[in-house]
Amino acid sequence: MDKQFIQRLGLQTSNAGSSTGTQFNDSQQYLDSFSPVDGQFIGRVSITTKEEYEYIIEKAQTAFKEWINIPAPKRGEIVRQYGEALRKYKDPLGRLVSYEMGKSLQEGFGEVQEMIDICDFAVGLSRQLYGLTIQSERPSHRMFEQWHPLGIVGIISAFNFPVAVWSWNAMLALVCGDVVVWKPSEKTPLCSVACQHIFQSVLKENKVPEGVVNLINGDYRVGEWMTNDHRIPLVSATGSTRMGKIVGQTVAARLGKTILELGGNNAIIITPSADMNLVLTGALFGAVGTAGQRCTTTRRLIIHETIYEEVKNKLATAYAQLRIGNPLDENNHVGPLIDRAAVDIYLAAIDRAKTEGANFVVEGGVLQGAGYESGCYVKPCIAEVAPNMEVVKTETFAPILYLMKYSNIEEAIAIQNNVPQGLSSAIMTNNLRESELFLSPNGSDCGIANVNIGTSGAEIGGAFGGEKETGGGRESGSDAWKAYMRRQTNTINYSTSIPLAQGIKFDL
Repeated sequence: MDKQFIQRLGLQTSNAGSSTGTQFNDSQQYLDSFSPVDGQFIGRVSITTKEEYEYIIEKAQTAFKEWINIPAPKRGEIVRQYGEALRKYKDPLGRLVSYEMGKSLQEGFGEVQEMIDICDFAVGLSRQLYGLTIQSERPSHRMFEQWHPLGIVGIISAFNFPVAVWSWNAMLALVCGDVVVWKPSEKTPLCSVACQHIFQSVLKENKVPEGVVNLINGDYRVGEWMTNDHRIPLVSATGSTRMGKIVGQTVAARLGKTILELGGNNAIIITPSADMNLVLTGALFGAVGTAGQRCTTTRRLIIHETIYEEVKNKLATAYAQLRIGNPLDENNHVGPLIDRAAVDIYLAAIDRAKTEGANFVVEGGVLQGAGYESGCYVKPCIAEVAPNMEVVKTETFAPILYLMKYSNIEEAIAIQNNVPQGLSSAIMTNNLRESELFLSPNGSDCGIANVNIGTSGAEIGGAFGGEKETGGGRESGSDAWKAYMRRQTNTINYSTSIPLAQGIKFDL
């Protein structure tokens, strides 16, 4: 495969280094990156040592003292320039995302576009970090609240969105006045190094102090340094619920703050009045996009009993037309899973579903032969299940879609909510009462609830995240910026006396 896109990003495939912006660049310990597309070695990244980590944190602390004194709109201007640099490198970076992670080329480009979009959002936000004026009960007093930066924001990102989720956090944190330290997934290290290289060039042009944007690479031990570090007041972690529980408990033990965006087990309720074209498009893309490796992947279809057979048969026909193969070929719909360990988890979930009594309408399996040499290509599959099966309540990061029936809308909502996760949800209906009930306090218990679109495809303008075992955090748009700052209430007394609480008086 032609890998010129890697050279266009300024990366050396033999050793990309740690790209921290420090004097360290080669620890003699490496993360090797292999593409799930063809199994080929892409390059290696130097693992961050404890010595280097300490150096980076100290540099970040020093940089923060300078960064907070740069006016927020000027910080926004630097983020704007990064967005322009991403536009320049959108093609090679998008191809790297597709090749290293395995998602389709269109999705690779789309992920870089999300980075560009959050830069644009953050630029506007840099002039809108508003506080409030509050009416004081005391005469000649002015009370208000304002927001200040936290300091160092630690970001732990997952392999499935190797660049976008980091940018959701980093761009908001930067315009808020924070500095960032990024620990990416060890499965996609080159994507993070590429982003770091691009950003460092922008910072250098603007004479920004070293240490504003930092990268550390390694396995879970590097993440443990961050979560245990009292110098990092906020850790934003994206990944599995298991990982999030560890991060949340560790950071909470030192009274730090977290933003947790964890697992999803997302459902679409399909009602008798639903537009079948919307149903098929939303369900198909939601279930097989990114080979089922999105936290917003559609994993359950809750279908009204009167249209169940129609939906099942049409989906089976649509699945038969899916093209599975090299994701850099735009003719293919589905690429590989991230690695063979993910394939094993996929196969185990299928076996478990069959043991619990599932009936597979579209069988799964691992693809072999020419074009599938990496061993990471699997068949998207569909299984008929009962809603209370344990396998249905578990998130499997793979293209397995579960179908189940319901008889009334209240039952459908109860089925949807009866899982530990609470990220994204959707209903397909043209019935106003059903859609309003779904969005009401008695409806979906998820952080995202959609009508007549699927469970995936979040926009930058809306805060992203979910409830229950999804972690409760919010990233990206809306007022999510407040999580990256500390609130301070201020009162100014411009009178000649101090009114005391509860009418207390001192005779002085």
